[in-house]
Amino acid sequence: MKNFALRAENLEKYFPPAVTGWRALWHPESRLTVPALRGISFALEHGEVLALVGANGAGKSTLLRILTTLLIPTRGRAEVCGYDVARESAKVRLQIGYHTGADACFYSRLSGRENLNLFAGLNNLPAKETARRIAELSDLFGLGPLLDRQVRTLSTGNIHRLGLARAMLHNPSVLLLDEPTRSLDPLAAAEFRRFLREQIVGRHGTAVLFASHTLSEVEQLAGRVAVLGGGRILGCDTPAGLMAGAGAETLEQSMEILTHRAAREAQ
Repeated sequence: MKNFALRAENLEKYFPPAVTGWRALWHPESRLTVPALRGISFALEHGEVLALVGANGAGKSTLLRILTTLLIPTRGRAEVCGYDVARESAKVRLQIGYHTGADACFYSRLSGRENLNLFAGLNNLPAKETARRIAELSDLFGLGPLLDRQVRTLSTGNIHRLGLARAMLHNPSVLLLDEPTRSLDPLAAAEFRRFLREQIVGRHGTAVLFASHTLSEVEQLAGRVAVLGGGRILGCDTPAGLMAGAGAETLEQSMEILTHRAAREAQ
């Protein structure tokens, strides 16, 4: 069997509805569940970049949280470098790096270096290995003297670079990104994409799965694109393949056609 960086088979996730108070005790709605993922299957090869696109609520963040072991799937299974995300979560976490554009999760009054040392300790990296990796990542992401400044004094773009350094501290095989360029200005976003393409993927061969609403970014970075809608994969192909299959001229039109087609079929 092929050794994939990441694989999901018939992955499903259901959440209880938001019913509170006395209604939750007896109302029929309290026994229903809300589907977030319904039969998700795909595979990611080492060194490949796959983008997740879709409307809000399509299931992108839920899928990423399952793959980072933050959520347990209701049915189906997912593996990272051959390790099951539900049964071997500790081993999975050694293989992945996770970075989100929504929340940097740094201690703002500590320096960048102090933050990285802290997270390296949480990953059980020895002190010598930590110092070596921080030096390497500082060169890779151009952090230099920024490392010894308090995080609260850094620009949003530099905090994102620090976040990537944190995600790469333990040299993961798979990098998971949730809207990584959210809140970045155009120049900082372009710099981020260049780092990802040239250094993380090109130099290190890291497999990358990322969710984004910026379709121009998706076309620049992703070898394949998975369009999600209603918790399902509506299409998964190269950007050109998706456009050809949908009879569209742009990736945006492809998403619209696939989403509307799925809505008609669901009726």
